Amino acid sequence: MLTRPIIAATALLSLACGGKPANPTPEPGKEQRQPVRPLITTSFAGQQLAVTPLTLVVSDEALSATPPLNNRPVALAWADSLVAAALTGRSPEVKWVFPPELRKLARRAPTVAPDPDRMGQSLLRGSKVEDVPDPLRNNLRSMMALVGGRFALVPAALVFLREPNGGPVRAELSLALVDSRTGKVAWRSLAWGTGDTPERALVAALDTVLPVGLGLR
Repeated sequence: MLTRPIIAATALLSLACGGKPANPTPEPGKEQRQPVRPLITTSFAGQQLAVTPLTLVVSDEALSATPPLNNRPVALAWADSLVAAALTGRSPEVKWVFPPELRKLARRAPTVAPDPDRMGQSLLRGSKVEDVPDPLRNNLRSMMALVGGRFALVPAALVFLREPNGGPVRAELSLALVDSRTGKVAWRSLAWGTGDTPERALVAALDTVLPVGLGLR
């Protein structure tokens, strides 16, 4: 059995030789996040590009009673409107087709078009999903046949969290760009930002993934 002096001496010797703990504990508040991958839209100028509606908006307990997060239908419509405003303002060269227009197309062709709110698009929040499974793949293909384009931008999930120790609100928005012809995820990113309200946090997240001027030079 090792005595305490021997254990202490062994630890000091390890440190003197440059030894490091096998599993260092992350410093609080220093968790690593993947860099946000910006969405470059210059190659889509003049093209129809659909934006599916959000179907998954969740928040932690600290924010669950905060409007509009306390009302799911209102929160979904609110988030869709902020995403639409950001895309229109940052990438006006693209012919965006937003959820209200997708719903109109679905009502006009109910036997052909899928319900854009019930396609199962939230499964694309998984970072390892590269091939879109059916029936979502078929739904996106049918939807884009009516829209008249090839690519669909899918806001797959939106999460709101209160940072530790009463800190600001953090919004995390999972986005995927799908090629409806091949069923492949062409691009994805987890955009995140913080603010003193859910709206400001979401706007900050959108600012990171839709930076002004990137890709125009």
